[in-house]
Amino acid sequence: MPDQIPSAAAPYPIANQSRVGFLKNHITRANIQIGDYTYYDDPAGMEEFERNVLYHFDFVGDRLIIGRFCSIAMGVKFIMNGGNHRTDWLTNYPFPVFGGEWSTAMPESWPNKGDTIIGNDVWIGHGATLMPGVRVGDGAIIAAEAVVTSEVEPYGVVGGNPARLIRKRFDSATIDQLLRLCWWEWPIEKITSKVKAICSGDLASLTS
Repeated sequence: MPDQIPSAAAPYPIANQSRVGFLKNHITRANIQIGDYTYYDDPAGMEEFERNVLYHFDFVGDRLIIGRFCSIAMGVKFIMNGGNHRTDWLTNYPFPVFGGEWSTAMPESWPNKGDTIIGNDVWIGHGATLMPGVRVGDGAIIAAEAVVTSEVEPYGVVGGNPARLIRKRFDSATIDQLLRLCWWEWPIEKITSKVKAICSGDLASLTS
């Protein structure tokens, strides 16, 4: 029955539980885009997510884009491009941003690695930190306290500081088939009809 399918518009999809919310419904910034059913878990409240998106200034123009059906634990931090400093100068100190006569040293540009993009069905563990401009592929897992400084391949499991590939979740053929299926893009009714197969290790049952 359609009324038995969890609604992506539900701020708090678990009854009597306010520490878990579908994140899209709690975002206030235009430069953060969250896909349906991605959830955040934090006993301090949903507002903690945006507080942990750091150095994210509108005038920089970079975006944080997170796909559908992601799982994000408390304490996850996203460092955005507004926190970058020039490292090719004789100083790391950003003199020009404080104005006055220091503004004469304002550069034409500051370091900018572009948007931070998280794929679909990604699990980001407690206290992980993602640096500016990283890309995380579909189905990836980021271990607790990991510091992600470079691209994470689809269905890779990474951990450490800096994060390194620990293993792949599946063999290459299975990963290729999952990426072709893109089940997260299916209509929610089809996803619901296949939810037992999705919540299993049996790829054949998902494709039958």
